[in-house]
Amino acid sequence: MPQITKGGKWVFSWVIVGPQREINIPPEAYAEYSFQPGEAVIFLRGSRRSGGFSVGRRAKLETSQTPLLQRAFGQGEIGEGGRIEAPLESGGQPGDRLLAIRGSGFVVPFIARGPIFQRALTNDEIETYG
Repeated sequence: MPQITKGGKWVFSWVIVGPQREINIPPEAYAEYSFQPGEAVIFLRGSRRSGGFSVGRRAKLETSQTPLLQRAFGQGEIGEGGRIEAPLESGGQPGDRLLAIRGSGFVVPFIARGPIFQRALTNDEIETYG
């Protein structure tokens, strides 16, 4: 997993939004966040700066002491191989390139812009998944 800058964010990979707004959670993120096929997930709005959205396990988010669920805008289910369909409200369009980064431990952020995204564009160690 590449680190964008010394002491900065770690990234999993680039993810391409599929024709039905589906994305594949990178295998390393899938394992780190303990996702399981058939499991319910919640979609949270990304920050104004980075855009995109985050995906977290419903069960884990419901037990969180932080008010993450206030940013929820949709829900879904993990399919085989970590495939999920993003809600229309995600803003993700087929062919969009998102950057999956290591987040808080509660959610996997998929960012669409901002300084981390721009820095990642110049890093050729980051693989594309999906």
